[in-house]
Amino acid sequence: MNEFDFIEHLRGQTNSRKHSTRVLAGIGDDASIISESSGRDLIVTTDLLIEGVDFHRGATPARLLGHKALAVSLSDIAAMGARPFWSFLAVGMSREEWNTNFKDEFYEGFFALADHYGVTLAGGDISETKHDIVIDSIVLGEAASGRAVKRSGARPGDQIYVTGNLGGAAAGLKLIELGARVSEPGAIATGSTDTAESRSDDDAIQTLLLRQLLPQPRVGWGIVLGEQQLASAMIDLSDGLSSDLNHLCKESNVGATIDAAAIPLDEEVRQLCGRRALDPLALALHGGEDFELLFTVNPENVSRLPKRVDGVAISRIGEVADHKSIEIKEHNRTWDLRPGGFEHFPSRASISP
Repeated sequence: MNEFDFIEHLRGQTNSRKHSTRVLAGIGDDASIISESSGRDLIVTTDLLIEGVDFHRGATPARLLGHKALAVSLSDIAAMGARPFWSFLAVGMSREEWNTNFKDEFYEGFFALADHYGVTLAGGDISETKHDIVIDSIVLGEAASGRAVKRSGARPGDQIYVTGNLGGAAAGLKLIELGARVSEPGAIATGSTDTAESRSDDDAIQTLLLRQLLPQPRVGWGIVLGEQQLASAMIDLSDGLSSDLNHLCKESNVGATIDAAAIPLDEEVRQLCGRRALDPLALALHGGEDFELLFTVNPENVSRLPKRVDGVAISRIGEVADHKSIEIKEHNRTWDLRPGGFEHFPSRASISP
């Protein structure tokens, strides 16, 4: 079984056991919902970042890694329509890494983002590993009782939206794998050049690298969509649009129709794709770690949606359908959109020719 099959297996085992009635939602969403007695629900999420799997140490400055460790968990809280408040962080590293500036720079990046959103580091752990860096990020937030947005609330006719642009983080990862590295502001990552076109390419490369290494969680949008009860269902785009939309539709027992032309493609990917064999649409559909929000809205609430939150716009990309498949329309053809995002432990069926 693959990662998601195993999670579903654990979900069945958990639901068959007696547990606290205060757990309103557990396995199956971006975060768990735990009822509190003060008219608030506690929202809890956890994320693992493993060196060599989730990040490449040689391409990831420690300060950016500290930022990302918190950002991925803040994104989950945002996807529940909640406000983040507290964080717990466990970090394992080798003795060699411990004796460098890594730990200080890592927490510098972490605290910079935590301070921006008023999140308090309330505890954690430090441990020694033999080789690789391991990070466990836990974030707790709150929502008014019954106001947290789950993946299961989408209904046929709801409109489907995403925040920001898609495909940039996946393009950044591919550039890292090709040897590109993030540099200091104003520096050129891939060598010096005198042409305006090349300088523009260098800027685009740096932007895409930072989309991968310095993701910006859509905390503001999450709060607005949750507290104003605008989103009927929501998920963050960590595994890729094709996979995460599938998760949302599965939980809501619905399908969807997506307009390929409406998907907001990252402009830097458009600029670079022709010369570097990057397909912008494929990266937007199947590339992960954009950490944008994918959400559905009842047609009656569409007029209440703000145009921008924190300077970030949204795009309507489709509609929830009563059939169970996910269809995508591109030019004059319609085809089934199969999950194609990242999987841990993919099944043999998903990787066979």
